[in-house]
Amino acid sequence: MIANAIAFLLNGRPVSLPPGTSPTTPLLDWLRGPAGLTGTKEGCAEGDCGACTVVLEAADGGRIPVNACLTLLGQVHGAAIRTVEGLRGADGTPHPIQRAMAESDGTQCGFCTPGIVMAAWAQARQGGEVHEALAGNLCRCTGYRPILDVFATLADDAAPPPALPEPGPARFEAPGQVFHRPATLADLLALRAAHPGAWLLAGGTDLGLRVSDHREVPAAIICLLGVPELHGLRATPEALVVGAATPYARLLEACRVEAGFGPLASLLARLGSRQIRGLGTLGGNLGTASPIGDALPPLLALGASVELASLHGRRRLEVADFLTGYRRNALAADEVVVSITLPRPAPGDTLACEKISKRHDQDIATVGAALWLRPEGGRVAAARLAFGGVGATVLRAGRAEAALLGRALDPESVEAAGAALAEDIAPLSDWRGSAEYRLLVAQGLLRRLLLRATCPDLPADIAAYAESR
Repeated sequence: MIANAIAFLLNGRPVSLPPGTSPTTPLLDWLRGPAGLTGTKEGCAEGDCGACTVVLEAADGGRIPVNACLTLLGQVHGAAIRTVEGLRGADGTPHPIQRAMAESDGTQCGFCTPGIVMAAWAQARQGGEVHEALAGNLCRCTGYRPILDVFATLADDAAPPPALPEPGPARFEAPGQVFHRPATLADLLALRAAHPGAWLLAGGTDLGLRVSDHREVPAAIICLLGVPELHGLRATPEALVVGAATPYARLLEACRVEAGFGPLASLLARLGSRQIRGLGTLGGNLGTASPIGDALPPLLALGASVELASLHGRRRLEVADFLTGYRRNALAADEVVVSITLPRPAPGDTLACEKISKRHDQDIATVGAALWLRPEGGRVAAARLAFGGVGATVLRAGRAEAALLGRALDPESVEAAGAALAEDIAPLSDWRGSAEYRLLVAQGLLRRLLLRATCPDLPADIAAYAESR
């Protein structure tokens, strides 16, 4: 049975939207409009400020903060959504987190407060570093000290997880639109073959901007969220295999505990915010072929590969061959990305994942880099140096790699690699940085690589230095 009406739980109560409701309506617009729940605010409509934060409640009790401005109604079919209005008690009294925000002077104008309260409600159960929990919420007037005081007192309210329906296929139609939600890979491939021009939508943290910010109305969407074959992680001694629709949040958790992937975990912790990582996917980043894509340089440096599937079978490509140019890739019109394989760095390898941006959090990299070396006998036996933000696409620096091979990793070889790098990359100037600045930054990251490899106990960036003090 294919569902034809968008249905979900909202603050614990079932909601079924009328047939013909546009499935690409941003959840934020629906909440503030037909639902009449205006506690969720619109600040930027780009997923940057966190004023629109709501929480997806998972069947296992997990709480996933997301940006309602980037989330489309078709994506939340079968989900459980909690807004700030849904935190109050049965008698209308405020939730303890709301009361703590008021009593600790954690709010002034109050515009950002509902989003921060929802981030706090998720944090009370999820735990983890408070800086990460607040990185996706911007407060312009209160100042974060009283808000941090509230976060230090958070306690889980022990609210039970929702009873979610069994997932199944769905198809939602509105004037000029169709939104498909297949429930198996076979159905997905059949839809992909029948609708090669449809958007392939997973988390929507990139494509969602085209709706929320640019107000595009796509004629056809194939949503990947209900396809179990695209979800999950599998660790082997040789690699991490990541489903294309697996959220970054799950990949981050795995990289934090899997040997060899610690540097990638540090980078992923700065990819957007918890709200972005709760929905955004590695497969989506590859699908849009961003020229910066914080997570893409590590794929090149690790020698990652992608598994592609169509009705005609499967094939595997190195990521370096999959990315073909600015916003272009080798995905055929009838194919989808099924999984990404990240080779595990061996003991003794050096992997550095870098991001230089105007802000530490919630910012696009001016220059991104992932630098991998394998030493043998005191010399560099293999090297993969990948950079983002320095050209039309993420790229390998072949000349710089060649300058290191067979040499000891020392200041002389690194300077030679830096000189060669000037021939590998052709940065552009924009408001994030000039071409000259980007080249200097990229060369500086090679010098930092030397420090990381030869002085592993030395903090090699400002954040690490601050933590060591």
